[in-house]
Amino acid sequence: MDLQKKIDGDLREAIKNGDGIRSSTLKMLKSDITYEKAKKGEELNDEKVLEVIARAAKRRKESIEEFTRANRADLADQEAKELVILETYLPAQMDRAEVEKYIDEKIAAMGGVSQKDFGKIMGPLMKELKGKTDGAIVKEILTKKLGG
Repeated sequence: MDLQKKIDGDLREAIKNGDGIRSSTLKMLKSDITYEKAKKGEELNDEKVLEVIARAAKRRKESIEEFTRANRADLADQEAKELVILETYLPAQMDRAEVEKYIDEKIAAMGGVSQKDFGKIMGPLMKELKGKTDGAIVKEILTKKLGG
């Protein structure tokens, strides 16, 4: 449980240093992790903790979009700061060009594919790219490549 210990240590340090935004973000993250533990009824390994962090980061991204549309820059900035903190615990994300290249290689390896093969390609792609990129980006690129 190295990741949980790191989050605990970072939270203690943030509280000690009076870093309000970091401590509140990490407290929310610990709450999410505790909820997930209770839901599963077991301790979480690092992979499961990363899933919880990724969900929290995704929520922040969605909130940023909503607050930006509602002209609430103050709230969008707050969410953006929290997102930066959460992203420090996630593995490096692939950029759009890398994802596109990876999808091109998968499509080439499978031979002739069309829009109706979307499900056959999307499932394995998401398993391989899990935690490395956002599923919405994969779906968007794949749809474009298959002519959807």
